[in-house]
Amino acid sequence: MLTTLLLAANLLASSPADTKPDWRTPFEKGNGNTTTTHAECIAYYQRLAAAYPEIKVRETGSTDVGLPLHEVVISADGDADPASTRQKNRRVLLIQNGIHPGEPEGIDASMMLARDLVQQKKLRPLLQNVTVVIIPIYNVDGSLNRNSTTRANQNGPREYGFRGNARNLDLNRDYIKQDSRNARSFAELFRKWQPEVFVDTHTSNGADYQYTMTLIATQKDKLHSAVSEYLTKRLLPALYGGMEKKKWPLTPYVDFEGRTPDARGLQGFLETPRYSTGYTTLFNTVGFVTETHMLKAYKPRVQATYDFLHLLLSQVNTDAAAIATARAEADRQTAAQRQFALAWQLDTTQAETFTFRGYQGKTKPSEVSGQPRLYYDRQAPFTKAIPYYNTFRPSVQASAPRAYLVPQAWGEVIERLQRGGLRLQRLTRDTTLTTEVYFIEDYKTGQRPYEGHYVHNQVRVRPEQRSVAFRRGDYVVWLNQPQNRLAVETLEPQATDSYFAWGFFDSILQQKEYFSDYVFEDVAAELLRQKPELRQQLEARKKADPAFAKSAAAQLDWVYRQSANYEPTHLRYPVARWQGGNLPVE
Repeated sequence: MLTTLLLAANLLASSPADTKPDWRTPFEKGNGNTTTTHAECIAYYQRLAAAYPEIKVRETGSTDVGLPLHEVVISADGDADPASTRQKNRRVLLIQNGIHPGEPEGIDASMMLARDLVQQKKLRPLLQNVTVVIIPIYNVDGSLNRNSTTRANQNGPREYGFRGNARNLDLNRDYIKQDSRNARSFAELFRKWQPEVFVDTHTSNGADYQYTMTLIATQKDKLHSAVSEYLTKRLLPALYGGMEKKKWPLTPYVDFEGRTPDARGLQGFLETPRYSTGYTTLFNTVGFVTETHMLKAYKPRVQATYDFLHLLLSQVNTDAAAIATARAEADRQTAAQRQFALAWQLDTTQAETFTFRGYQGKTKPSEVSGQPRLYYDRQAPFTKAIPYYNTFRPSVQASAPRAYLVPQAWGEVIERLQRGGLRLQRLTRDTTLTTEVYFIEDYKTGQRPYEGHYVHNQVRVRPEQRSVAFRRGDYVVWLNQPQNRLAVETLEPQATDSYFAWGFFDSILQQKEYFSDYVFEDVAAELLRQKPELRQQLEARKKADPAFAKSAAAQLDWVYRQSANYEPTHLRYPVARWQGGNLPVE
C-alpha cells in the first residue's frame, strides 16, 4: 500500500501540468551545430504566439513550392496592423532570413530573439518605439531541400537548405524582376509595412580573415542623402562600436580587387535593385546584409547574428525620432526629384582608410594540379590599414518626365509597379498625344542565361517627339510620388535593372513585316527617283562605308527603312515620357 502511494505521489510530482515549458530552439538543443527545419521553425513561432500576445504569426503570400510565406510580428501591445503601427509613430524593423537556406544563421538567431523579447523583462523596452517583423524563412522552397554537401566551403551546420528555390532561382537576384511567387509576396509585404530599416541575413563565401561577421550596408551614395547621412554618421558607427564591445568586430563585406588584400584594398558592394538592399533603397529604406564567415563554427556565427539583430533593434528604438525625420525628408524630396542616376561606377580616386584584420595569403603547390594554389596562413594574422573604396558616381543619368504612359498590353510590368506601391491612373478615353519616345539604337546581350533571362546592357537610346495613339485603360505613372525611383529605375531602358534590361520588352526588338527583294527592288528604285535627296543620302553612305557599298542587300534594306513600308514601331520602346499638362484619367 505504501509503495502504491509513493508511486502515485511521484507521478503527480512529474505530471505535464507541473513541467516547465522547454523554449529551447532546435539550434540550442543541437549543441550549436543544428539548424531548424521549416516545419519546426513555423511551429515554434506559432507556439510563441499562442503563449504571448505580443507575437502574431500569419501567412503573407505564396511561394513557388506551394507553401505559404509567413510573417512574425512582434510589438509591445500585440498590434500587428501596419496602418495602426504608423499611427502610433513606431518604426518598423523588417528582418528577412533564409533567402539562401544553406546560410541559416538568421533563421535560428531570430527565433531566439523573438523568444527573448517576450520572455526577458529587460528586453521589453526595446519594443517601445519599434515593431519587429520577421520573415522566418523566405526561401521556403530551398529550405525543404536539405543536405549536408552543397555548401562545400562552409563549416556547419550538419544539415541545411539549398540556395535555389523550387524554380532554381536565386531569390537574391529576383527582387526587381519578380519571377518567383516568393518575390511577389515579398514586394506586397514590403509595401504593406514600409519598413524604415531592413536586414537580410547571410553567410559569406570568399577570402579567409579574422572576422566572424562582415556587413553590407546600403551603398551610401545610392541612398537618399537625408537617410544616408543618418546611416553613415549615426547608425553605422553605433553598430561597429557596439559589435566591437560584444567581441564581434565588423568589417565591410570583404570584396578585394584581387583574391588577397593588396594595395588596392577593400571595394564597396554596389547593390542594384535585383538584390534585397538594392530594392529596398528605392524606397528610402536603410538596408543591411549580414555575412557571417563561412569558415567559423556555426555556433559563434549564430551568436554574432543574434547580437547584431539585438544591437540594431536597440539602436532603431533609441533613434526612432531621427529615423522618422530622415525618412520623411527623403520621401518628400524624392517625390519632387527631377534628376535620377540609372547606373553607377566606382570612383577609384576616392578612398577611406580601414584597419583590416586578416590572414596572410600565400601559395604552395597544389596536391591536385601541382600548380601554385592560394591558402591563408592562420598562423600569420595581421592588422593593417588598407584603402576602402566606397564612393560611387552616376555613370548614366536621366531627367524625370512629368509622367510615364504605359500601354495596358504590358501587364507584367504594370503589376510590378503596382506591387511596389506606385499609384497608377488609367486613361478614360482613346487619345493621341505628342510624347517623347525612345528608339533602341544599340544594346549588348549576355551570351548565357542569367537567372532565367538573357540580360541586356550598354543600352543606347535615341529620343524623338512622336505622335502616339493611346487607348482607354492605358496607364499613367505620375512622377510625384515617394516611390519615384522605382518608376524611373525600371522604366528608363538604360538603367542597370530596368525592365528592358531584364527582357520584358524583347518583342519590340523583332521586326514583324519585311519584303521580298525582287519585289521591293522596283519600289525602292521608284522611291529614289521621287526623292533625289534620298538618293544623295544613299550615295553618301556608300562613300563613307565600303562594306555597305559592296552589299546590295544592305542598301536595299537601308532604302526600305527610309520608306513608309517600314513599320514605325520596330525598336520603339513602348513606354512614353509625358511632359505636358493634365491627361484624361480616372
